[in-house]
Amino acid sequence: MEERKVRAIAEEMLTGLDPEFGYKVHHEQFTADMPQSGERLNRENLRAMQEHYPNPPTFTLRRVVGAGDVWVVEALGDYSGKLYYMVMIIEFRDGTIWKETRYYAEPFEPPPWRAQWVERIEQPQAGAGSQS
Repeated sequence: MEERKVRAIAEEMLTGLDPEFGYKVHHEQFTADMPQSGERLNRENLRAMQEHYPNPPTFTLRRVVGAGDVWVVEALGDYSGKLYYMVMIIEFRDGTIWKETRYYAEPFEPPPWRAQWVERIEQPQAGAGSQS
């Protein structure tokens, strides 16, 4: 799979949040695992969940890296003012997404004891997610 195609798919999935688009780009044997919550979704149930999501988040795509059929997507999600970093490992089969593994992490303040060894980077603010 080419990077530009993976990037286009990821951008549309994350910023469009269109259940029909997601259904189209997912393999018929698709599964999505979310290890932190212990959940697994198949293609049909992912579409149903997306159709019934009460207040969908907005995402900003940060980067896409990978090669061949395995890619990693990093994004920032804004869930009604609460920010989460999201990393998704995507595996392709037959030109469609066969498997996703999604990890979500809240930003946090670092402990003061290590301040002398680190350089601070800009922290995102709520409302930073956007739908492009």
